[in-house]
Amino acid sequence: MVKLIHTLADHGDDVNCCAFSFSLLATCSLDKTIRLYSLRDFTELPHSPLKFHTYAVHCCCFSPSGLILASCSTDGTTVLWNTENGQMLAVMEQPSGSPVRVCQFSPDSTCLASGAADGTVVLWNAQSYKLHRCGSVKDGSLAACAFSPNGSFFVTGSSCGDLTVWDDKMRCLHNEKAHDLGITCCDFSSQPVSDGEQGLQFFRLASCGQDCQVKIWIVSFTHILGFELKYKSTLSGHCAPVLACAFSHDGQMLVSGSVDKSVIVYDTNTENILHTLTQHTRYVTTCAFAPNTLLLATGSMDKTVNIWQFDLETLHQARSTEHQLKQFTEDWSEEDVSTWLCAQDLKDLVGIFKMNNIDGKELLNLTKESLADDLKIDGYSYEKEAMENWISKKKRTSPMTNLVLPSAVLTPNRTLKMAINRWLETHQK
Repeated sequence: MVKLIHTLADHGDDVNCCAFSFSLLATCSLDKTIRLYSLRDFTELPHSPLKFHTYAVHCCCFSPSGLILASCSTDGTTVLWNTENGQMLAVMEQPSGSPVRVCQFSPDSTCLASGAADGTVVLWNAQSYKLHRCGSVKDGSLAACAFSPNGSFFVTGSSCGDLTVWDDKMRCLHNEKAHDLGITCCDFSSQPVSDGEQGLQFFRLASCGQDCQVKIWIVSFTHILGFELKYKSTLSGHCAPVLACAFSHDGQMLVSGSVDKSVIVYDTNTENILHTLTQHTRYVTTCAFAPNTLLLATGSMDKTVNIWQFDLETLHQARSTEHQLKQFTEDWSEEDVSTWLCAQDLKDLVGIFKMNNIDGKELLNLTKESLADDLKIDGYSYEKEAMENWISKKKRTSPMTNLVLPSAVLTPNRTLKMAINRWLETHQK
């Protein structure tokens, strides 16, 4: 069960965003203010509301420690606040002066990303408050931003419907048309689908948009294949544009809010609907889970923020199927590895992997050296045409090592291809 335990009605206009720290709830509004509440009893803090912005405040977010709050506005600024006393720490102006729609801290608190209506995205140094790097999307305004749990990359969503993936040097790793009518929000699950410390990383990403859909993506990074963003599924339930989505801290639930005035809570394992909440009287614009308690906040154009509490039964229901699913790559069987290879367009390698009994644990431990020494995969990169010509002449040795090749299978080096494409884009302008 989930029940409404409190309604906050202090804002004088639409609520645009809400965010939790371990002890506080922050809300921001079209009324130009940010408000802070204690999670103990939902009373407003003495130094709230926070006032500086001259136009609507679109987004607010806490640093991982909860000591700093960031807010961004149509006035073209991103402001950092001390949450303990409400004092302003810094005012960071978007270089273009464009309205700032979204802001997000990196998991290690070293930087803050801000995305603007003109498509620019800025990485700020969160310690010096100086501009670190800047980039921009080709079309549309930025409306969404989320860092990967390990902080190695972040994703932005645009009004043109594109998901763009950036590394910490603001290089574009990937761009994908995700929603036909524009993206409104995106969020990473904090729990990885697989441990990535040994070269294999899988993260679950949710996105929502004006096309009334919530989509789930699997984001992977491997040293062999590079970065990939793969569509997984679409969650049903809303009948109007979806304006917000957020994962619970343990990754077991996903919540979404819509123009249809409803809030839907999904089980991320089964993708079934756990709850549909219909308390708001106007569009639901924002939703957020608390990091350490079973609380959910939803904000709306009805000027209110509703606080919902889940009981343990709901949490257990969301977790009940987890043990039945193979969440971690280390649990994969040899057949699971074969299925994954096929999904990566590497079905020609299935025989080699099966012959060497590569299961999930073995896959996580593969290195370039083991690929070459144990699996006899050459591991060097060549021009495809040149290598095909080499093989067509019945040469069965490596051009680099002169060792015998047990297989003539060519594996595409996607990481190198992306690097070449990035270089071309940079130097052919």
